Amino acid sequence: MNPIFRNILAVIAGLVIGSAVNMFFISLNGRVISLPEGADVSTMEGLAESMSLFEPKHFIFPFLAHAIGTFVGAYFAARIAANRKMLFAMVIGVAFLAGGIINVINLPAPGWFSTLDLVLAYIPMGWLGGKLGSRISKK
Repeated sequence: MNPIFRNILAVIAGLVIGSAVNMFFISLNGRVISLPEGADVSTMEGLAESMSLFEPKHFIFPFLAHAIGTFVGAYFAARIAANRKMLFAMVIGVAFLAGGIINVINLPAPGWFSTLDLVLAYIPMGWLGGKLGSRISKK
């Protein structure tokens, strides 16, 4: 397969797979940890208005969604890429970080969560996914 095509495929696959993992964990949030009474998370506006009702436990699954989604997306990008595997893994990390920044701007989450999420969930997880995906690919 053409290396350029394979690298483009790696980025697309990383974004799609990482997003699917992210959404899976987000969908678990209300099932595992009950939402606060009166919280409407069916729309972005409802979520923004309900954010003040959330306790720290309600931020566990969003953090896991962002971190694990980024990790898995970066892992697959590194596995699929023809060369410069860590670069393509980090492209996934930066893309998910951009999404995280947009979320921080649009949703009034507590500062501690926004900081934790932006600092630990994206670039470090992209790097870890890239390291693991690159190492396994070499064998």
